[in-house]
Amino acid sequence: MCARNHGSMNPADTVLAARPRLVTVSAEAIGADPMLFLRRSKGGPRGYWARGERWVAHAGTLATLSGDGRSRGHRFAAVEEEARDRFAAAPLTAGRPAAPNRFYGGFSFRSGHSATDVWAGFPSALFHLPQLELEGRDGGSPRLTARAVVGSDEGDSDSALSDLLMRTQRLSERLRGLSATPPGAPIRVRTARTESDRSAWDAGVEDALAAIAGGKVSKVVLARTMDVVTADRIDPVEVVRHLREQNRGSHVFLFEPADGCPLVGAAPETVASMSGGVFRATAVGGTVARGETPEEQEALAARLLGSEKDAAEHRIALDDMMARLGALSDDVEAEAEPHVLTLARIQHLETRIRATVPKGTSVLEVLGALHPTPAVCGLPRERALELLGRAEPCARGWYAGPVGWFDAAGDGVFAPALRCAVARGDRWRLFAGAGIVAGSDPAFEWDETTIKFEPVLRALAASGAG
Repeated sequence: MCARNHGSMNPADTVLAARPRLVTVSAEAIGADPMLFLRRSKGGPRGYWARGERWVAHAGTLATLSGDGRSRGHRFAAVEEEARDRFAAAPLTAGRPAAPNRFYGGFSFRSGHSATDVWAGFPSALFHLPQLELEGRDGGSPRLTARAVVGSDEGDSDSALSDLLMRTQRLSERLRGLSATPPGAPIRVRTARTESDRSAWDAGVEDALAAIAGGKVSKVVLARTMDVVTADRIDPVEVVRHLREQNRGSHVFLFEPADGCPLVGAAPETVASMSGGVFRATAVGGTVARGETPEEQEALAARLLGSEKDAAEHRIALDDMMARLGALSDDVEAEAEPHVLTLARIQHLETRIRATVPKGTSVLEVLGALHPTPAVCGLPRERALELLGRAEPCARGWYAGPVGWFDAAGDGVFAPALRCAVARGDRWRLFAGAGIVAGSDPAFEWDETTIKFEPVLRALAASGAG
């Protein structure tokens, strides 16, 4: 019934044993609904991550990582170093097999990011080890995990373990008793939209095309924004609920590090996934609309597969990712041909990548080598970043930065923060980008970004935005 792990002890562990210990317990929470769990957690840090039928919701913060003061110049390594210190002593566990101790959060697009304006509360790197975590799959039995930090005294640890287990079981019972019925129709609120300037967009695309023609870059991913201001606040939990309902094939996420500043999105691609030494990712590039009928969808997909421009854009992203992974592993494979990834309103060319990495290689180490990929930045990387600094009118913040989770074993899943919006009070700022390559047309790329705003716009509308 109760499995406990005190970890091995030898003289070398003396210093570690003197540190506070992490207590982790888990219990079944049959019928618990993640959205109701998140609403109960309003006012504090919370998050939600889902793809396909699997999801996890979390609340509270037991430990925070930002990498400050460590491994200067490489924030991925700094966060990993800080995490290792947190996990130095083996945790005490009880109840059902406890969930891994995962840190949830992400990184800004640029390392020199300034956490101001709509991005206040989102530093260059930020991860939370949650106090509470509800994990499950559609139609399955969710698991509730709770954590606490205790002193190094064994008596204190045993008492804390028993106490936390009882509290977790009581909370599981309360969550079981809550109705999972979605709320009724939302109250409609007045909404105003402001898009980025069209002439500035056209000029930015022309600058990128000139740089491509001059051989300075082969691709640049240019982004623009749309601000949506509502007369009343929109519940971010409702927004992410609708995002998931409408975008089942995407990485759907909510990360709210403090009350009133949520980041939500539905990213189509996986930039880094690690499990047991096997790395997976997807290269995504090339875009077309989905269409309104099955026949139109198939015709547009065929057009995408036959487009030389879209094939070139996709190949740039794939080749760069393969080269960077090749520096970390001798065993890197990719699908021979791209296929069409069909989402709710849009279709992309996608190629799956797999690699076996050396023992001890973490998802953060690989992520540090890959980010920013050509799919979100351009190529060559530094020249594309320089051009974006001139051409984009608004700070990207965490837009197109990697968001997700990692654990003590080095496993994890990260997606780029795409099809996303960040909110401050009643203002939501949406971001969308388009890959500019030889042959790109400013008007066509503007229309592509308009389509990419739709996932969040639709979720906001379903949540009450007029």
